Amino acid sequence: MKTKTLRKNKVNVVTLGCSKNIYDSEVLMGQLKANQFEVEHESEELDSEIVIINTCGFIENAKQESIDTIIDWVEAKKEGAVEKVYVTGCLSQRYKPELEKEIPEVDAYFGTRDLPRLLKTLKADYKHELVGERLLTTPAHFAYLKIAEGCDRPCSFCAIPLMRGKHTSTPIDDLVRQAEGLAANGTKELMLIAQDLTYYGLDLYGKRNLDELVGKLADVNGIDWVRLHYAYPAGFPMEVLDVIKNHPNVANYLDMPLQHISDRMLKSMRRLITKKKTSKLVEHIQTHHPDMALRTTLIAGYPGETDADFQEMYDWVAETKFDRLGIFPYSHEENTHAFTMEDDVPDEVKQERATAIMELQAEISFEKNQRHVGKTMKVLVDKAEGDYFIGRTEYDSPEVDNEVLIDKSTNYSRVGDFAMVKINKAEHFDLYGDVVEGGEK
Repeated sequence: MKTKTLRKNKVNVVTLGCSKNIYDSEVLMGQLKANQFEVEHESEELDSEIVIINTCGFIENAKQESIDTIIDWVEAKKEGAVEKVYVTGCLSQRYKPELEKEIPEVDAYFGTRDLPRLLKTLKADYKHELVGERLLTTPAHFAYLKIAEGCDRPCSFCAIPLMRGKHTSTPIDDLVRQAEGLAANGTKELMLIAQDLTYYGLDLYGKRNLDELVGKLADVNGIDWVRLHYAYPAGFPMEVLDVIKNHPNVANYLDMPLQHISDRMLKSMRRLITKKKTSKLVEHIQTHHPDMALRTTLIAGYPGETDADFQEMYDWVAETKFDRLGIFPYSHEENTHAFTMEDDVPDEVKQERATAIMELQAEISFEKNQRHVGKTMKVLVDKAEGDYFIGRTEYDSPEVDNEVLIDKSTNYSRVGDFAMVKINKAEHFDLYGDVVEGGEK
């Protein structure tokens, strides 16, 4: 038995899922540290007395990964490699009764808004004065900033409101204070996240207030890039585009999940927008803001999607030429509106359609990347890996977008710094370049 070697009051936090979960884990870790716990994130050292698993419950693959992780840590507990296993997050919020029945070895399950109760279970105090402060799990030079929790949108396929509740905006002053604290500790890039950025402020200020928030965050000393993720197209606040244009440190980047383009699919998905309005919005962005990198996400194989519906989406992607794009096979989720429909597109067809779109996007990305060859671009260096320093331009977000590879044998750049890089080669999703002498920032 390894129990005797476990370090008392040491907690290992394991995070699964999206950037919102990363943010929540960082807040949890900040609270634990303030309560004199020793905290690590996804430590490989089996010396923690307690493990807390922050789960994802969004789609089937993510749910299965969370369940497998819980089972692995329960087995570790049986072997004495950990004393307590706690589960929190979206899967636990959505399926707590079922999980308690199926995996009773877990010491306790908590939902997405149960942080005070989780801390109390650990005999820790919820420190209100720490709201917004956290231990970063990302490299210090970039951080996620969650500006709202929950979602009021009625999308038929989405289980997020079941797990995260109704939309609740965080006040602007609180977010500015968080940004100032992050900047003071070396953060250069803020990535704004929420289930829907464009709904920000409606509950607090009676209007969509994303433009004011972004402007104030851009004014925080030390923040070089502000990046916008997850902007819903219906009711999009156009003023935000002017803020991006008028602030050099707001990245020319917009993540706008569109999900589909067929009117029949959009109506069934309850997206509250039409093909015509979507196309008009995208065309406006591409015409009036040509330097903007537009990322979108699509769904393949939604119930009732015909070959004609898919072909319409395929042709639209080919015509629109998004800068960045991801697509996911539809996942049939309990208690969503779409769950009342027949999941009638076979899994292999869903995957074939998703693959076809990504092959198309790879060619679009290759074509767009060739235009960067010969240009000198501002790059934020994220890490050193193998033979390369690896960074990103303002047109790219971590993990999901293109990278810039800088040969370590002929260049030097410090991780966390900006460098001016001349691009000399471009592939489908990677750029290669050399640091311009005297061009580091």
